[in-house]
Amino acid sequence: MTEFIQTADSNMKDINIRARNLLKETKLLNIARLAKMLVDLFGLDNQFKKMGKHEGQEVELVFPAFDGSITFILTSDREKFDCRLGKADNPASKIILKLKEDDILKVLSKIIRSKDNVFGLLKVGKLYILRKVKIKGSFGAAIALTKCLMIGKHEIYKNKK
Repeated sequence: MTEFIQTADSNMKDINIRARNLLKETKLLNIARLAKMLVDLFGLDNQFKKMGKHEGQEVELVFPAFDGSITFILTSDREKFDCRLGKADNPASKIILKLKEDDILKVLSKIIRSKDNVFGLLKVGKLYILRKVKIKGSFGAAIALTKCLMIGKHEIYKNKK
């Protein structure tokens, strides 16, 4: 009888672990879809046209809080901007967001609402200085991705009087 209880208990633990992993994967997938949708709807073409030598490179956005990552493929055409869930095959850059689960959406929202100029990059740079964001690999590719995600210059963010 003791063996039966241990087996049932281990099955419950396994189900709980799988449910937690599914929840984390769903959150990552929603973040990836949100980024793609926002760039499709409100993205500005000027940053994509300035892609230059980074075109075709992969940038991996790693979320240790979710035990996963999102891979973005840099392109010079906004309509072809795409991302996928999972590790990059050959990343030019890895951006590691060392944040708690609750803070991830706040930080990503802050990045997205920023303007793609020097002042917007300084806002994001503050996260790097505070060691909340770590970049491995090409800084240029990481900055190119960040600029593509910044849609703060779009007319929806302008004050209407």
